[in-house]
Amino acid sequence: MEISEIQRDGYEKVVRCRDGASGLHAIIAVHDTTLGPALGGMRMLPYASEDEALFDVLRLARGMTLKSAVAETGLGGGKSVILGDPRRMKTEALFEAMGSFVDTLGGLYITAEDMNIGIPDLEVVRRKTRWVTGLSRESGSSGNPSPYTARGCLKGMVAVLEHRFGSPDFAGRRVLVQGIGAVGGRLAEMLKDEGAEVVVSDINTDRVRAFQEEHGFEAVADEDLLDVECDVFSPCARGAGLNDDTIPNLKCKAVAGCANNQLLEPRHADMLRERDILYAPDYVINAGGIVNVAVELLPGGYDEQVAIQRIDRIYDNLKHVFEIADKEHISTSEASERVAERRLAEARAAKTAS
Repeated sequence: MEISEIQRDGYEKVVRCRDGASGLHAIIAVHDTTLGPALGGMRMLPYASEDEALFDVLRLARGMTLKSAVAETGLGGGKSVILGDPRRMKTEALFEAMGSFVDTLGGLYITAEDMNIGIPDLEVVRRKTRWVTGLSRESGSSGNPSPYTARGCLKGMVAVLEHRFGSPDFAGRRVLVQGIGAVGGRLAEMLKDEGAEVVVSDINTDRVRAFQEEHGFEAVADEDLLDVECDVFSPCARGAGLNDDTIPNLKCKAVAGCANNQLLEPRHADMLRERDILYAPDYVINAGGIVNVAVELLPGGYDEQVAIQRIDRIYDNLKHVFEIADKEHISTSEASERVAERRLAEARAAKTAS
């Protein structure tokens, strides 16, 4: 196993691992541990290059710092990515090697579930390191974080509806959910239960067909998303979907979804504001999963009721962000960063004083 460090300004530690025996090629990025150890999920994708994977993991790790700061989890921000096709390359040897890689950081980084990584994969990782969260309930852990991410997003949407439309009522509101995987699919179901008119889209046409048959959802092809008029656009797939090409063509009044890194660049939040589209910063509204697994690390261990109480604060956090944005005449993205940076600065000052 070959482990090497990648120097990146603004990050505490970025390391790559190549393991010929298992085929593992992975990167771990630790952005900031001011508030606590860096907790962030592990994802596996067939990246076109290491540069693409590095770009992704760096953005995700910084996002986790901001997410945990706003959600007050008591944790820092980090992320890990495995380069490879999850349909062909998943083996026990690969995940054991990944566990050994995580363990080399000695708890500086704690991993969890993310895109294309499930509890069975993490259980193999756990053979080689203790720094794993989100395992099965039977093992005393918190289980799959996806339903909690969806719950937090729904609570955040209530704040969005109140701020944008003056009412928390979902009835009659048209919501376009892009990506109906573990989180987006659950969110779509919850929105239906709340009375929303749900439109779904996913690159997996079989999944869309199954959801249509089960729930009666209206469906739209991924390439036709921008033609859909809706009250709320909910991106729940991969990031960077809000950009120069898409924002001018959005036919929604608000954006509120579970995907990470929805903005390609920070300036795209200003573009949304200029179009009078209310944006719920992704790392604020999608914090439910990380809040849930963070409860595992409390002295008393995991307690679902404690987790739910903390997840439901996402509503309050978004209301606070919207108030700052309105008062300061700035984008909601800049407002949320100010909240996070203030909490980080306060923690750094407290450490210096002690």
